[in-house]
Parts: sequence; structure tokens; C-alpha cells
Amino acid sequence: MNRRGFLSLSAFTPFAHLLPAHARAGAAQPPVRELKADLVVVGAGVGGVACALAAARNGLKVLLTEETGWIGGQLTSQAVPPDEHPWIEDRGSTKTYRQFRTKVRDFYRRNYPLSEDAAKNPRLNPGNGSVSKLCHEPRVALAVLLEMLAPHITAGRVKLIQPFVPVRVETDGDTVTAVLGVAQNFGTRIALTAPYFVDATETGELLPLAKVEHVTGAESSADTREPHAPDRAAPGNHQAATVCFALDYEPDQDHTIDRPDGYKWWRDYAPKMQPAWPGNLLSWEMSDPVTLKPRAVGFDPTGPVAKGLNLWTYRRIVARDNFEDGASLRDVCLVNWPQNDYWLGNLYDTADPAGHRAAARELSRCLLYWMQTEAPHPGGKKEGWKGLRLRGDVCGTDDGDGLAMAPYVRESRRIKALFTVTERHVGVEARAKLLGKKPGEFAAEPFKDSVGTGSYRIDLHPSTGGDNYIDVSSLPFQIPLGALIPERVENLLPACKNIGTTHITNGCYRLHPVEWSIGEAVGELVAFCTAKKRVPRQVRKSAELLTDFQAQLTKAGSDLEWPDNIAKTPR
Repeated sequence: MNRRGFLSLSAFTPFAHLLPAHARAGAAQPPVRELKADLVVVGAGVGGVACALAAARNGLKVLLTEETGWIGGQLTSQAVPPDEHPWIEDRGSTKTYRQFRTKVRDFYRRNYPLSEDAAKNPRLNPGNGSVSKLCHEPRVALAVLLEMLAPHITAGRVKLIQPFVPVRVETDGDTVTAVLGVAQNFGTRIALTAPYFVDATETGELLPLAKVEHVTGAESSADTREPHAPDRAAPGNHQAATVCFALDYEPDQDHTIDRPDGYKWWRDYAPKMQPAWPGNLLSWEMSDPVTLKPRAVGFDPTGPVAKGLNLWTYRRIVARDNFEDGASLRDVCLVNWPQNDYWLGNLYDTADPAGHRAAARELSRCLLYWMQTEAPHPGGKKEGWKGLRLRGDVCGTDDGDGLAMAPYVRESRRIKALFTVTERHVGVEARAKLLGKKPGEFAAEPFKDSVGTGSYRIDLHPSTGGDNYIDVSSLPFQIPLGALIPERVENLLPACKNIGTTHITNGCYRLHPVEWSIGEAVGELVAFCTAKKRVPRQVRKSAELLTDFQAQLTKAGSDLEWPDNIAKTPR
């Protein structure tokens, strides 16, 4: 290493394949730059940003990396409005997450021509979408997250490295020593070093690179004793991923895209799964997630459908009624539906992940083309809606294909943790059988090492193994510290969907506010361990240290338990 903090390429030969051809042929090779901090967070999604904020406010220096052009993960590059529980305005998250939500509303009040009623509404829902109390644009979430990070970036506590792709992890026994990767805005190759590392990537990318023990897909019922687990483990059975996109509607215009190459195949595709899907994927009939019986849904960008759910308003992120007349703002609908769930292959740990990512994007383009040209109107006429306009500007991809930057990933690699949350801890049906009680008479398993709370149904979308929905009731739950600590590795922690859950319980621990709570708890944990000169497993093992750490979390505004009147409420 030289005085400027650069490493010679010979120290990291796996980078050779990333060099231009002339460099591989023997030309002078640029050095690898080393960056040091107290904490390296790889992945600036919801959990990664929350982790960086928590560590920085405790005085740590953080290197925060992101692979895509936008930080924010589910909220931004994946373009998914937040999936939240009914009590989110007041509890069941962290103070910082609730500040994020307030800042989103304040952004609209400062910058948009809201109607008088909307401006006065303390619980403004910008899109009035039915899926969330805060359906809003990805760009607004991005602006708010950058605003929250701004003082830490200016003070030098957080350095944002983007885009960054990790390609190698150096270890020394049970300790990670460096993450090496490619970062365009730092030349080419950098090595990140710190006492602690956090994997906040959407698919747990650091786990195989660091040889951290982990699982994928579905565990067997023999291993987890979960009523909805399969008889045999199926590591390749992952929940569907979805490439979302945004639309508005101009009734007098024709915005029909070019017919995708794969359109005929997808138009005629009828899913083969158990229990059976009712017909073609590209239709307004789907499996009901709970009953699995055929369920008809509607779509009409001009008004309410005669009966049932109107997909146009389901995840609407801009509602023109919230804005002044003459503001020229139209409804904007975010498409994240069963019709563009992709389950024909996995996005990682498969022979062709890039091919499946491309196929998922092709499915979304085919859905759009079908909606523009053949989708039936409420009256039954199959004429499509030519005025549907793809809003790539809303997703930051107007110079590309117009779809979201990244696929919405529901299931990641998961660490083998000191403690694994199973359906028996949080599922209503499983706990009723375990405890011999009726729903409403019991709460989720209480965890003495709780570091946060969350609530959502166990919601598994159709999977690459051919399973239809698994959507069952759960109880408001806690996040145990043991689920955040790997069995062996000392200084690499998970901060999103890669914690110690199962294929089943991932279905309720994977949502936006839970991921934020996980990331914030991990940032606080690293700060606590740094100050106490202890490692995470020692904090969990010592009653005194655990009490002190939980007090630190409570002071920071994290909810660690649910009040009795909510704790027994099935979702």
C-alpha cells in the first residue's frame, strides 16, 4: 500500500477480468484504492440507509454503497409504495421511520400545488392508493432519503459510493477484513475495510462471497416444524420477483409501445402450479391469495369499476384529486400486480440469473402491451387502453426501457442465525395449534432480545417451485437480536431480508418498515459494540449488555414491544 491508500492490483488478482482488454493484455494497470471507515454497509436500500443513519448519528464513519443509480431499494429503484400495518402512524416501527413518512408528506406540501383539503390533511396519502396509507412517487422517497443523509455526508460521517458492485470478500478466520468491488465514480476498483460490515443487498450478495453459512428457498417441515413448509427442502424455490412500472392515461392519445418479441408467448401463457391458477396470466382473473379460488379484478383508468378491486387505484402513487385544478397533474398508477410477477426462474444462485432478470422485464413490457391493445374493458370489449403512457421519468429510466431500475425482490439469501423465526413464533394458525388456544387469546412469541417490531400477514407470492400463494394470518411480532447474528462470522451482519427467518416467515418480515427497523437496529448494534469493545453475540449472551443495548434502542425511538390491545390482533 502506498501513502495515498492505494493497493497494487497483484494483491487482488480476481479483479483482472474486470479490466479493459488492453490492460489484461499487459498494459499498465491502475491501482486498487483502499477506503477505511468504522462500518461498511453494502447496499443502500431501505435497511442499508437506516443502518447508515443509525451508525452515523452515533458518531461512526460509514461507507455506504449502492449498485443502482438510486438509493432506497424497495421505495425507489424497485418503485414499490410502502406495505405497512394499520398502526404505522403511531407505533410498530422506529421514530426515524416515522420521520421519513412525515418528511414525504412535507415534501408534497412544500413543492406541489395541493388542494386545500389535501394540504390540511395530517395523514395525506399522495396517491390515495388502497394498498398503503402513504402511496407516493419513488423520486420523492429518494429526495427524502438523501435529505436525511445530507448532514452526515457533509460532516464526513457517511461516504456514499455509487454505483458499486461487490466482487470479492476477504476474510481471516471468522472475521471479514475487506470487501472489494467496482465503483465507476472512484475510477474502477476499490477495497473497503472496517471493523464491521453489513450486507444490506437485496439478495444477500456478501453471504456467498464471505462464505457465511446461509440458506435459500424453502426449508422442510422436518427442519422447521412449520405447517406450511414442504415435506422436502427446496433451496431453489423462491418467491416471484416483479419488475414494476408507472403509468398515466391520456384518453385521446396513442402511447402503444412496440410489440415485444415475447408477447405471443406471454399472452398465451397459462401458469401450471399447485393449487391451480384459474387461466392465463395476462387476464383480469387471478388466484385469490387467501382462498386460492378464482378472483376477478377490474381495471379502469377513467373511474371505478362496477364491482370489486380496480387495479388502477390499488397502487396509485399520484391522485389528481389531491391537487389544485389546473395543476396539469394526472393520476399515476404503479403496476406491481400478480400479472407481472415472474416465477419462471430465480434471480440468483441459478445458471442464468441475467437471463431471468431480462425475462422478468420482458413480462412487464408484455403486460403493458396487452393492457394497451387487448385488455378487456369493464363492459367486456377487448380493445385495450391505447392512452396508457409508460412513465419512465417517474422511475428514473426515461432514457432506458421505462420500467423500474431494479426488480422487486421478495426473497433473499438468509443467514443461518443464532435464532431463526419460524411460523410457530408468529403465525396465528401455527400458534393456535401449539398453544391449544383460539385466535385472539394469544400473541406472537415474546423475544427477550427484541430489537424492534413489525406486523404483516405471512404473504408469499407464487414461487419458482410451482407453489401458488401462501397467505395466512400472523400476529404483530418482534425482531429478535438472535436473528441478526450469524452462527459463526463475528463482524458481518444482515440488514434487510437476509436475517434469520424461514421461507415462510420471510413473508411477513420482508416489508418496508420491518426492513427499516432491522437496519436501524444493526446500525445501533455496531455503534454499541464499538463503544463497549464487544461483539454482537456477546451482547445477546450478557443480560447486562442486552439491557443496556435495548435501552439505547428505546432512547433512539425504536419500539421493542406491542401494547396488549394490539399484540393479540391477527392480521
